[in-house]
Amino acid sequence: MWSRPISGVLARLRTDTPSHDAIPVCSCSPEQMKTSALLAALTLLTASCTGTPGPGTGPIPGPTITLAAWNMEHLAERNGSGCRPRTDADYAAMRSYVNDLGADVIAFQEVESKAAAERVFDPAIYTVVMEERVGTDRGGFCRGREGLTINAQRTGFAIRKGLPFDRQPDFTAIQAGNPDLRSGVDLIVRPQGGEPIRVLSVHFKSGCSSGASNEACPVLFQQVPMMERWIDARAAEGVRFAVLGDFNRRLGISNDSIWAEWDDASPPNADLALASGDQSAGCNPRYRDFIDFIVLDRRAASDLRGFEEATFEDEGLSDHCAVSARLSLR
Repeated sequence: MWSRPISGVLARLRTDTPSHDAIPVCSCSPEQMKTSALLAALTLLTASCTGTPGPGTGPIPGPTITLAAWNMEHLAERNGSGCRPRTDADYAAMRSYVNDLGADVIAFQEVESKAAAERVFDPAIYTVVMEERVGTDRGGFCRGREGLTINAQRTGFAIRKGLPFDRQPDFTAIQAGNPDLRSGVDLIVRPQGGEPIRVLSVHFKSGCSSGASNEACPVLFQQVPMMERWIDARAAEGVRFAVLGDFNRRLGISNDSIWAEWDDASPPNADLALASGDQSAGCNPRYRDFIDFIVLDRRAASDLRGFEEATFEDEGLSDHCAVSARLSLR
């Protein structure tokens, strides 16, 4: 009902494709109510409940910019390397997937190096920016994959050529003093004909997708206040922002403690929204809750025009699917 094939590589789940089972009015969750309230219009509230475009629905007022996030699952520089060994055909399929995605700015995770990223992001189309963290190069064996060893996993961005941006210092505080936790890559993108937007690519500690009892949770909780400080500092400035990537946390579930910590509207622009709203994930039928998000501040959320999850039609190119959000340039 929600998917359709594109170029034989992926199928997209769109919030601007109404469900056949949609009814005119629904009971919205708190996240839906909050996102819809950005427009303060009943008709748009109905749209958000039935899976139509994001908070700024209606005719798109001028050009847009598309932001995306994709965890690329151990993307290695060389064929047959790392925990997800790939062939030339695999890299070609991933490049085709990216081309179909059509995003202007893509925050990526789990990429070994710039050379690895450029096997997927055509250097004639995208500029690749990687985090500068070196890490301890601890390596180790891949879990459940005998004989394979772990390569570096880094965050970064691919930015469409011709789209101006300024790189900011990497957000290293999010590592909480651990050189093997990922830092964030921080850019201010300055689209021609529109207001700038600050974007941060992140990849949080895994193993604590909900609650607080798992062994990995104390490490993740060390990262939370660091992220909140970055959010609050940006919210007090004059540039809208988005945090994109693999949060390894089901932020969209009811009463998640981490989301409540960040989404506190203090300062006022720290009144945050998930671009996905209450949409369920479709990448893997075993997991219906997103852990990959595009988090928007109050200003960016008011510019949201649509959200997509780009699922795979055949064998998955990664254990994560890309998500994207279309914003007006204003």
